[in-house]
Amino acid sequence: MAPRQLVPFFTLSYPTAPPVHPDSFPNSNYYAAGLLDGCYIITAIAVMAILRDLTRLYVWEPFARWKLTRDLRNSKPNKLAHANGNGKTNGAVNGNGHAAAYSITPAEKRKMNRSVMRFAEQGWSVIYYTFSWGLGVYINRNFPTAVLNPINVWTGYPHTPLAGPVKFYYLLQTACYIHQMLVLNAEARRKDHWQMMAHHVITVTLEIASYFYNYTRVGCLVLVLMDLCDGLLPLAKMLRYLGMTTLCDLAFVVFMTSWFFTRHVLFMLVIKATWEAWYVIPRVWDPSRGHFLTTEIYYAFLCMLVTLQVIQLVWFTQICRVAYRVVSGKGAEDTRSDDEDDDDHKKDD
Repeated sequence: MAPRQLVPFFTLSYPTAPPVHPDSFPNSNYYAAGLLDGCYIITAIAVMAILRDLTRLYVWEPFARWKLTRDLRNSKPNKLAHANGNGKTNGAVNGNGHAAAYSITPAEKRKMNRSVMRFAEQGWSVIYYTFSWGLGVYINRNFPTAVLNPINVWTGYPHTPLAGPVKFYYLLQTACYIHQMLVLNAEARRKDHWQMMAHHVITVTLEIASYFYNYTRVGCLVLVLMDLCDGLLPLAKMLRYLGMTTLCDLAFVVFMTSWFFTRHVLFMLVIKATWEAWYVIPRVWDPSRGHFLTTEIYYAFLCMLVTLQVIQLVWFTQICRVAYRVVSGKGAEDTRSDDEDDDDHKKDD
């Protein structure tokens, strides 16, 4: 049995009695919110860091290296035959009558290592956001809310205590964005580093504040809207790093369509619903009853949501530039590539 001090790091804290008439998750355990929930977040961050490195080292990097090496060796004899103009490689022949194995050049190896590294970096995002989006869909489907009429996320406020799946989802997502902030500062900086950092800081602030102010239903809706695109973009990048340009372009089209619909249509409906919350829920500060809405808090939440939309609009302009490259036949390419990669390309040139 673990010491009592370690229990909050491995189990959800503050179990409590369920509501008399719950409108969702009637068979779940229920929990209140408190500072000890930070212990669970710390554990989740550590688990994510470990799983991210394990999958990178033992799944994504070996797979990418095998795939790129095989493709390079298969394509080189054909290129040599085309260069000779006679359909023959003029290479040495082994005992089986096949051309000797092609030796990868140092420049090709450097380029392949970059692709392997970038491919593996994106792998954890695909795994995590596939899981979190599925969990988010499950949770939101159990709420008596509608994505096209999000004003319902405020009906019945305050939504406390929290069902176990909701609390787990909220703490997990908070841990994810804090983990992303750490990774963002540990890896080579991208051109939109400060935009990403601002986005993550605002998101974590909204998550923590909404958690303690009982705005979790609107938070769950925002998170599931964000997660779909966050899984599709790294998938498109992984396909590009493997040289699968057609599939990459198709994945990018799906990503771009989902981005516009979830982040600039549905998310705007959430902002509108938040604006209308002023007329739906009591404007009082009464912690004993779980009511946390003052003029300052209301406008702070609204401003942070609008700021997220502005950042996403900036990113959408970059997405449109990539879309133009696809339409013009140049193929999808991330306009936010690492500066480190740009320097490496110049060296190879």
